[in-house]
Amino acid sequence: MVTILIVEDDALLLDALTGQLQQLGYGVHTASSVSQAMALLQAHVVDGIMLDLGLPGADGMELLVWVRSHIAGLPVLILTARDGVDDRVRGLNAGADDYITKPFDMQELQARLQAMLRRARQPAFTHATSTANGQITSLGALEIDHGSHTAALEGAPLDLTQREWELLELLVQRCGEVVTREDVLAAWRASPSEAGQVVPPVNSNALEVYVHRLRKKLDPSSLAIRNIRGLGYMLAKP
Repeated sequence: MVTILIVEDDALLLDALTGQLQQLGYGVHTASSVSQAMALLQAHVVDGIMLDLGLPGADGMELLVWVRSHIAGLPVLILTARDGVDDRVRGLNAGADDYITKPFDMQELQARLQAMLRRARQPAFTHATSTANGQITSLGALEIDHGSHTAALEGAPLDLTQREWELLELLVQRCGEVVTREDVLAAWRASPSEAGQVVPPVNSNALEVYVHRLRKKLDPSSLAIRNIRGLGYMLAKP
């Protein structure tokens, strides 16, 4: 039986969610605070977490960070009243697998939960190895060499500009997570240009151009750069 830990301090909502999940055949553990949730996670094995952020005593984000450092592969769905873009970005970048704001539709919540659990059961596609010159990351048919700043798709070298390389490396390093425009622009500003190379001005319009170019170069593979409306971009796992 698949078991879900629901972390929610609203007793009525907690009861409603527990009843719905049990009717669907899930096992359920419940907690109303971060400390209770940590104790449960150390005593029981669960397959996923539904996490509220506005909890008494400690913020739910603290639990998310703790989970990612102790049970890295455990899927977490944030279910919260915090609907600001900054809150969603912070939650996703901290390691949440999905983010739903209250009020929500129960059918959508069930579908999101099932999709999250399916993804968690899939094998990992990213593999990193070390070489004498640095680290190589493989993602599906893509292989990037962080030491030489080169990439190959199905063994064929990709012709990348410096900015395209930096964008691709950032997306691969955070595959499956939202990368905001600000993240990319900050990485570009922090990176010095290579000798003799003319680097175009760093701005939001230029970013759109580079995303478009990189998408075309990744077209032969199963890798896709998704636009996350109002947030940024995400490299979807193959």
